Amino acid sequence: MRILVWDIPTRLFHWLFAGAFAVAYIAGEEESLLPIHVFAGLLILVLIAFRLVWGLIGSRYAKFSSFLFNPLAAMRYLVEMVQGKARHFVGHNPAGSWAIYGLLLLGAAASITGLLTLLSGESYKEIHEVLVNAMLVLVIAHIIGVVAGSVIHKEHLAKSMVNGHKEGNAEDGIPSPRYLGAVVLLALVAVTGGIFLNGYDAAQKTLKLPFISQPLNLAQEEHEHGGHDHDD
Repeated sequence: MRILVWDIPTRLFHWLFAGAFAVAYIAGEEESLLPIHVFAGLLILVLIAFRLVWGLIGSRYAKFSSFLFNPLAAMRYLVEMVQGKARHFVGHNPAGSWAIYGLLLLGAAASITGLLTLLSGESYKEIHEVLVNAMLVLVIAHIIGVVAGSVIHKEHLAKSMVNGHKEGNAEDGIPSPRYLGAVVLLALVAVTGGIFLNGYDAAQKTLKLPFISQPLNLAQEEHEHGGHDHDD
C-alpha cells in the first residue's frame, strides 16, 4: 500500500537545496551573475539552518535519529548494493544518510567561506573552491546512488521525494505532511530574498547584510570568477 514517508518540509528543503546549489554553481561561471551566485549561497545557508532544526523536530524519517548509521554500515550497504542485495529502508539508507551529512557540512562550509572571501579577499578563495567542487562530486555520487537504489529496490526514489509516498506497511507511514513546517520554510526563503533585495546596492555593487557590519563588495573587477570559483 502507498504510505506517506517524506513530509512536505523535507521535500521542499531537498529541491530548494538542490536548486540553490545548481544556481550557485552555474552563476559562479559568469562574473555578471555574482549577485545571483551570492544570493543562492546565502539561501543554502538558511536552508541548512532550517534542516538542522527540522532534523530534531520534524516527522519520523526527517529526524536525524532515524538515520544515525555509522560509517561501517554505510560501506556495508554500498558493497551489498553492488552485489544487488542491499536491504530496503523505508527512510534514508546508511549510504544516503552519510551523503546527507556530507552535503549539509560542505554546503555550510562553502557558503561561509564564500562570505569570508567577499569580506577578506583571496584568503579563503581556494578553500571555497575545493569545498564547492567536493560538494559537486558528492551530489553526483548521491544521484548515482538514487538511481541504483531505485533499480535494485524497484521504486522511484526521486518521485517519492516529490509526492512523499512509497510502498510499504501502514505502520511505517507518517501521520501528517506537516504543513506548518512548510509554511515556515517558505517564509524563511521569502525573508532571505527580502533581506538580499533590501541590502543590495546595484550602483555601488555592494551587499549589506544585517548580521555583518561590513558591506560585501560585489564589484566584478574585485573578484575573478573562473569555472570553479563559487563565492556564496
